[in-house]
Amino acid sequence: MLRIIPSASIGVLFAAQRSLFLDYLTAVSGSAGRLVFSLVYFIALANTLSIADFGLFATASSAGVMLSRLLAFGFISALYRVATVKPRLIGTYSAGFLLLAVLSLPVMALASYAVFGVFFHGVMALAVFSLFILAEALLWRPVEVVLIVNNGMGRYGRAAMMAIAGTALRAAAALLFALQPRHDLGMWAFFYLGANAVSLASALILLYPRQRLRLDIRLYWRRLADSIYVAGAEVLFYLQMEFDKLLVLSFGGAELAGIYAIIMRLVDLTAIPIRTFTMMLVQKMMRAPELLKRMKLRVSIEAGVFAISTLALAVLGGLLHYFPTLLGRNVAEAAPLVLLALLVPGLRNLVEYQAELLFARGQTFVRAINLGLLTGVKAVALVYVLTRVGSTQDLVLWLNAVFVALFAASALLTHSALRLPAKTI
Repeated sequence: MLRIIPSASIGVLFAAQRSLFLDYLTAVSGSAGRLVFSLVYFIALANTLSIADFGLFATASSAGVMLSRLLAFGFISALYRVATVKPRLIGTYSAGFLLLAVLSLPVMALASYAVFGVFFHGVMALAVFSLFILAEALLWRPVEVVLIVNNGMGRYGRAAMMAIAGTALRAAAALLFALQPRHDLGMWAFFYLGANAVSLASALILLYPRQRLRLDIRLYWRRLADSIYVAGAEVLFYLQMEFDKLLVLSFGGAELAGIYAIIMRLVDLTAIPIRTFTMMLVQKMMRAPELLKRMKLRVSIEAGVFAISTLALAVLGGLLHYFPTLLGRNVAEAAPLVLLALLVPGLRNLVEYQAELLFARGQTFVRAINLGLLTGVKAVALVYVLTRVGSTQDLVLWLNAVFVALFAASALLTHSALRLPAKTI
């Protein structure tokens, strides 16, 4: 029997979908702005530093992003969930974040020194490395906290504007650096630090919710184990995402690391629009954990992520094939290699997307285990390739196989975990 839907219900459904679409357009506008300024930033910096110095900076920055996930022992995840589900508690959880951030500083310092000793000793001064870690972990990561809280509250426009402003400040710093007579890593470290400091001050003053800070140790204690799982998972996630740069530096030296960093930076640009979609999907899943229960829907979304990412790199690689100096003389050295990594952005973005699905469902412990396994798979596969390839071209070509293996492992682990019951705050 045909069921007639009341016109009032149709109106409510249309209004809800229209609101969701407008929210997405607002959020993706931030991604578009970030994409433009990220490209300016990349072009200015990659063509001002030498290729070797650019490789060292990109690798140190990646290490900083990874180490920044130790800040507050992962309590950012609890703050995000509260901003999404119970925004009246933001002041209380912000106080907890600040307390745990201070307590996490010695752990971050020890971990940073260990990373320096293993990967950067002898190729970068400790003082310069420390400035990059400070910029990423104690300045830029709190900016991301402000963006996360605003996105959780549905303030996509404000978060989008701050995301654009932060990237624009980095681009401005790179352009100012290009005008200086000195173009070494030590000089760039101060420009980078300054851009991130201005971003943090602006974000805190203009965007952070005005709520009274109130400590409630009992609330934090209940969320601490989950937060530590998230911190461990985030470190493993970024280790899995960025470990390739550290390995290329160790096995191939700074020059090869520079060429590799240029290629992977171009791959990273394809992920900026995808992350907006993932962020909004994660928020919906926090409120409705069984949203992606049907396998057909999950596969359709993943196919879309892969297709869009691959098309983006194909277009960029095609432009660089015909106009190799389009992004500058240093980038021109890597331009012929871009299309050889055609499958990498789609597979890399899918692994990131699948990890976020488990976070959205509150499966933080399972996510941490999965990311630990994926880190091992990637490390073994990449070391195998690095010790056997004879040229940069072969290395980039074999990256496709490495990411196929990584995606296959991620898909198996993630879709198995999605059968387990979700957890809510």
